[in-house]
Amino acid sequence: MNRIKEKLQEDKKLLSIYFTAGYPNLDDTVKIIQDLEKNGVDLIEIGLPFSDPLADGPTIQESSTQALKNGMTTEVLFKQLKDIRETVNIPLIIMGYFNPMLQYGVDAFCKKCADIGIDGLIIPDLPVDVYHEEYQTTFEKYGLINVFLITPQTSDERIRFIDSVSNGFIYMVSSASTTGAKSGFGDEQTHYFERINSLNLKNPQIVGFGISNNDTFMAATKYAKGAIIGSAFVKHLTNEGVNSIGNFVKSVIN
Repeated sequence: MNRIKEKLQEDKKLLSIYFTAGYPNLDDTVKIIQDLEKNGVDLIEIGLPFSDPLADGPTIQESSTQALKNGMTTEVLFKQLKDIRETVNIPLIIMGYFNPMLQYGVDAFCKKCADIGIDGLIIPDLPVDVYHEEYQTTFEKYGLINVFLITPQTSDERIRFIDSVSNGFIYMVSSASTTGAKSGFGDEQTHYFERINSLNLKNPQIVGFGISNNDTFMAATKYAKGAIIGSAFVKHLTNEGVNSIGNFVKSVIN
């Protein structure tokens, strides 16, 4: 069974952490993944940097720009991750934009992910209709779960279609803005969480955008299976480097 599906069956709220591959330094990728697992993180989203990251706020955009300057590419990331399954057991998801995958070749990209032990992909700019019609069979051939995003503006009809095509979890974007840490959730977000919860979807939801600490993690997971932290963790790496990852994780889940 795919590691994501196994993890989703666990009787706990899940913490997923996003970071940009090749940031702060080109060779930090594997150490960050290993330290996150050691400190109790449930899933890891490895950001493949791209020059035009439309869904990302300034913190992640800046980390992507620096990672590209550091020399991160698709091929470099695959080389860094080639032995990752010798030391890491939790689900690993590559999050990136579709252009680099198209340039690499979608079938070749998916095959490489499967060979390395990647469990899924998050591709914000790949529409679910296009995926369903053109690429779903390729992803399934290599055992990869494709995770789709929904927002407060996504219609119930669209959400149900995404749910029918999905085979893991749905990435529930907490607001219509770009990524970034926030101090809390207002009534609008709470009503949105309740609305999605009432749809009784077959795939569990994990909330992203605006999760930065224990308070926002607890609020987000009241109605969802888990939550994703990105910008706040990238800021931590910027300010503290890669040697105090455990302190960050503890501040969220303890």
